[in-house]
Amino acid sequence: MRIFSGFTMFFYTLVFLIIGISLIGFSLNLIPLEEVFRIMDFSYGQTNLRLATGGVGILLIIYSLVAVQVTLGNLQREKTIAFDNPSGRVTISLSAIEDFIRRASANIREVKELRADVKAGKKAINITNRVVVYQDANIPETTERIQNILKTRIQDMLGIEEPINIKVHITKIVSQEMNEKRHTKNEDGGKNKPFFKGIEYSNS
Repeated sequence: MRIFSGFTMFFYTLVFLIIGISLIGFSLNLIPLEEVFRIMDFSYGQTNLRLATGGVGILLIIYSLVAVQVTLGNLQREKTIAFDNPSGRVTISLSAIEDFIRRASANIREVKELRADVKAGKKAINITNRVVVYQDANIPETTERIQNILKTRIQDMLGIEEPINIKVHITKIVSQEMNEKRHTKNEDGGKNKPFFKGIEYSNS
């Protein structure tokens, strides 16, 4: 698969380079129009050359269709985790696992917000967590707790033996007091806001 992907990347890079150079040469008048007509006229007059050119075109179309199918298949496999039960195959959406991780982290006091990005490989499940923590948190202990809790709960939920790699990236450290003030303000619902009574005008 890696050889196929590498060859595909090389092939399309080469094709786009040729097209780009040809367009630049055409725009700068580096390619004589008479030479283009001469090559086209010669090609139309050679039956074997036309057949070879048509065969190359058919092969390019087939190769492009295969490359698209392989790419779409890889993208689909990367979006799900699959395993086989005695009664049939089961697939789990990675977005469902990401939502499960977000809920599992809600009980960790030091964590204000956690967003997970799950990627399923052939040999392991890789999870990258972007976390917002409170400033009173001990980051080494908190991150270790996050990794242990998530790893245990995911293994219990999926029942898989594949390695689970959990990375934690602290994106922000916020104040606990600011969060409590914001929470209290939301609970008040604006009841403590000062009341302003407008001026009444009379027609007298």
